[in-house]
Amino acid sequence: MSSNDTPVSPSETAGLPADSPFRSERTDRDEAQQYVLPLVVHIEKTAPPARTDALRTAARAVLVMLSDERSLGEGEWAQAMRDWQDARIRKVVRRARGADWRKACALPGITVTGESAEVRVFPPVPLDGWPKELAKLQVSGTDLDDPEPPAEPDLAGPVLWLNPALDMSAGKEMAQVGHGAQLAWWELSETERTAWREAGFPLSVATAEADHWRELTESGLPVVEDAGFTEIAPGKTVVAEGAHRVGSLPALRRP
Repeated sequence: MSSNDTPVSPSETAGLPADSPFRSERTDRDEAQQYVLPLVVHIEKTAPPARTDALRTAARAVLVMLSDERSLGEGEWAQAMRDWQDARIRKVVRRARGADWRKACALPGITVTGESAEVRVFPPVPLDGWPKELAKLQVSGTDLDDPEPPAEPDLAGPVLWLNPALDMSAGKEMAQVGHGAQLAWWELSETERTAWREAGFPLSVATAEADHWRELTESGLPVVEDAGFTEIAPGKTVVAEGAHRVGSLPALRRP
């Protein structure tokens, strides 16, 4: 699902320059060439992933792309990443199965695997310049379910809280939690980013209770503001909580 929105951090909006990516009003960033971060979720008819796991995996995929050495410095994807972040922060989630999934996996990108979900993230592309293998994939049809009630969020690490008042498709929510993960990443020091990456980017995704959501949005935590171009009216969709806890996460055990 396309997401033409700008992540907003309430604690940082005051006094920001007019062209800041955190502002929602139209700025010079809208006049720049627009790029999009493509994400493709693997959905086979007979074995679709669980919804919450797909959301977590999409959020982690965004973090993996942001931290990959090819996205940094003089890496082969670094210019595309800079161009993408210099314009509006856009993400589009599409679905693939069978041969289409295999063709998508043959393109430069990174596949991130969860408990049941596989999401492949690709370096940003111009809004009107998608590779043909990705352009033909469907945006609709990502209405996933959780076969069992998801576990409670792990409050020892970052949590991406969804707005309980909204009814979004899984694809739309995957884009939104990707924004939330990116906001959490921007909040961190290099030391904290390294700790989170070495721990395997653990995070939780959960829908907040109404009272908790109100507290979250008034707390100064980073919040995603949707521009309202697809599915929902403009407004708050995700709050990123607990980014400060990543420094104490244990490193991921490797064989």
